[in-house]
Amino acid sequence: MREPTRNAERNPPVYLDYNATTPLDPAVLEAMWPYAERYFGNPSSTHWYGQQAARAIALARNQVAELLNCQAEEVIFTSGGTEANNFALQGVAFAMKERGNHILTTAIEHPAVTEVCRFLERNGFDVTFLPVDETGRLELATLESAITPRTILVSVMHANNEVGTIQPIEQIARITREREIIFHTDAAQTVGKIPSDVSLLGVDLLSVAGHKLYAPKGVGALYIRRGLTLEKLLYGAGHEQGRRPGTENVLGIVGLGAACARATSGLMQNRRHLERMRNQLFEGLSLAFPALQLNGHPDLRLPNTLNISIPGVEAHRLLEDIQHQVAASAGAACHAGRMEGSGVLQAMRISDERAKGAIRLSTGQMTTEQEIDKALQAIIRVARDQLETSGKTEAEDRAEFS
Repeated sequence: MREPTRNAERNPPVYLDYNATTPLDPAVLEAMWPYAERYFGNPSSTHWYGQQAARAIALARNQVAELLNCQAEEVIFTSGGTEANNFALQGVAFAMKERGNHILTTAIEHPAVTEVCRFLERNGFDVTFLPVDETGRLELATLESAITPRTILVSVMHANNEVGTIQPIEQIARITREREIIFHTDAAQTVGKIPSDVSLLGVDLLSVAGHKLYAPKGVGALYIRRGLTLEKLLYGAGHEQGRRPGTENVLGIVGLGAACARATSGLMQNRRHLERMRNQLFEGLSLAFPALQLNGHPDLRLPNTLNISIPGVEAHRLLEDIQHQVAASAGAACHAGRMEGSGVLQAMRISDERAKGAIRLSTGQMTTEQEIDKALQAIIRVARDQLETSGKTEAEDRAEFS
């Protein structure tokens, strides 16, 4: 096993898993370095070293706020998107439990939301997991019909991490605002890819994950609309305006701020690049496999996300065979020799056979046309080998998928 590893070091696979995590932007690393080497002070200290760290956090808070188009004091730094989601959901639920105990979310949320909801269910809250349509979109009528007088919180992700489908956040916000219901969105996959202006989205809470937009792992943020009270997750000293105790992760926060500043200045250009790379992938695969099926909304989806199924091709076998040429994700998980389908694809009522062939390819700002060409060559070659080995005709494969 050592030789493939050495080969990968010299000639690394094409990285098409940006929805899982992103590399550090070189400008982000440059901004962080002085705070690892020289400005190491505790931001709560009043001496020179502490002042440098405190100023860096203040700058980063402003940089995040500019990207989200909110006030700096509405941004709270966290350890990542998971903590931001926990703080939002638990914070609202326990702060408003005297008013009601009903929470609405969707069946395709990230575990950082669904598992929090399961926890809240075990603690006296009533959670409704709303269905989505075949493209992964929540229908507004479905939401409206599920609201009760006891509904206190709605949490719907901005865009799905597996298929990229973008939700009608602005319309959902109008519904919740009219009924005085708090609205949270998990924007881990959208911040830095598409506009995430909280004033236009109309949300009360929005979660950010640093490592999804070229910042370090282990840092995130939560936008909390001014005037909104949340029960704290942690107790200690009065950091982060008394909302989130613990000495701040200065290095990570500086990185997140720099990443947000880069996203603010290059959002539209980056979006066009992501879309161009994604479309190059889709066109190449569609040409090679006319029966290929797109999972997710054909138009209302992230510019970088392509989730497809090739009839007759098993995603895990394909990804295993191309692992030294392409790094990507499958739409199903293998546990103890058993294939376990994606909960997102199941919620979209995609057949098990089609889900087994689902592959998620996600492009990034570092992706090049040459890398896309290299990835296409590897995927097409291995997929065709699988089809030849199976001996199935394209018509038979299409019939199984439908």
